[in-house]
Amino acid sequence: MEYVTVIGGGLAGSEAAWQLARRGVAVRLYEMRPARQTEAHRTEHFAELVCSNSLRSASFTAAVGLLKEEMRRLGSLVMAAAATTRVPAGLALAVDRELFSQYVTTALTTHPLVEVRREELPTLPAGVTVVASGPLTSPTLSEHLRALCGSAYLYFYDAIAPVVTTESINTAVAFKASRYDHGDDYLNCPLTREEYYRLVDEILAAEKVPEKEFERCIYFEGCLPIEEMARRGRDTLAFGPMKPVGLTDPRTGARPYAVAQLRQDDRAGTLWGLVGFQTKMTYPEQRRIFRMIPGLEAAEFVRLGSLHRNTFIDSPHLLRPTLQFRGREDLFFAGQMIGVEGYLESAAAGLLAGINAARLVRGAPLLIAPPTTALGSLFAYVTHAERRDFQPMNANYGLFPPLPRPLRGREKKTALVERALRDLAAWQEAQGLEGSAAAGV
Repeated sequence: MEYVTVIGGGLAGSEAAWQLARRGVAVRLYEMRPARQTEAHRTEHFAELVCSNSLRSASFTAAVGLLKEEMRRLGSLVMAAAATTRVPAGLALAVDRELFSQYVTTALTTHPLVEVRREELPTLPAGVTVVASGPLTSPTLSEHLRALCGSAYLYFYDAIAPVVTTESINTAVAFKASRYDHGDDYLNCPLTREEYYRLVDEILAAEKVPEKEFERCIYFEGCLPIEEMARRGRDTLAFGPMKPVGLTDPRTGARPYAVAQLRQDDRAGTLWGLVGFQTKMTYPEQRRIFRMIPGLEAAEFVRLGSLHRNTFIDSPHLLRPTLQFRGREDLFFAGQMIGVEGYLESAAAGLLAGINAARLVRGAPLLIAPPTTALGSLFAYVTHAERRDFQPMNANYGLFPPLPRPLRGREKKTALVERALRDLAAWQEAQGLEGSAAAGV
């Protein structure tokens, strides 16, 4: 039997393997965990998330919400898992991380066309291959890919926020509410002006984990460490993740000067994550400083913040819009390493790479999603050959082609969504792309 090799069991690799298998193509899925762990992972499960809100907004007001709907319509395993393991989070799509990864793992390990190999693959095999080894690709494979690409990797740093136990939060101080009355799915720790500036000063003065000598610190703007935001100005946090607008402290009846928000991290509601508090402060400093936040004086941290290097290739010069490597047509790349930022975007890359790898095996023409869709606009950006100074990108409406007539605000987003879903449906019908991905697990 001829196999397609998929390297990496993250969201992109899992999605690629699923798309291949559901089209009748046999898959060998390589995942080096648990034999070799990474700096960020904690389990051996596929599609492991570091945050319950890693899948972000579920509303069409953000392009990632539209991307979710497109992926659902294209039969995404990741979206099926998210629907089954969802937890309350207002307008966001949050999941129970453990149940989510278990769902994906079960779906793949029980599929008759998926052979899982728990070992590191140091070089690329012959035959159709999808590389989805992620931003924490092993050093051996990284060197192989570096030689293949013929150019140095680009890189940036990604930061992880802390998680605390529910019972350790002082709910006499922290109150439930979402900004502008969008439900009550968040816990809010209110700060006075004095408390806020004292916290900022401590964050700025805190001991940080030093960078390695050979690494140069390049942050992705969408996921800055909290100390990097504070360094840009003492009021930056109050206008960023700690903005108090649309919130009223029930104890005072007034708006706090700033808030630290927590979001439910598991379905049972026993864990809460600090929103926007990704950091590279040392663990002792995190415990000391974050316990200065009113309501978190006795916080029990089940996970502290961390920082790790994410690598990504120069996709505009290396990949075709089909996500094929320009120097080898049977080699596909997917996930964060192609320069998309975010779990959903990574999974979407796996979806497209898996579909196209299956079509290559079947001798069918490879596909490029319509540029008017969230899927198509994102990968048009990532693979645009004339792009310079390439940096990772989220799905966003700024990537979409302009509408026939100028619109603004909500009216513009509504028109973009309607056009995207209309064009996606026409494309899906024309190409005979299957829909529902119910895994039956």
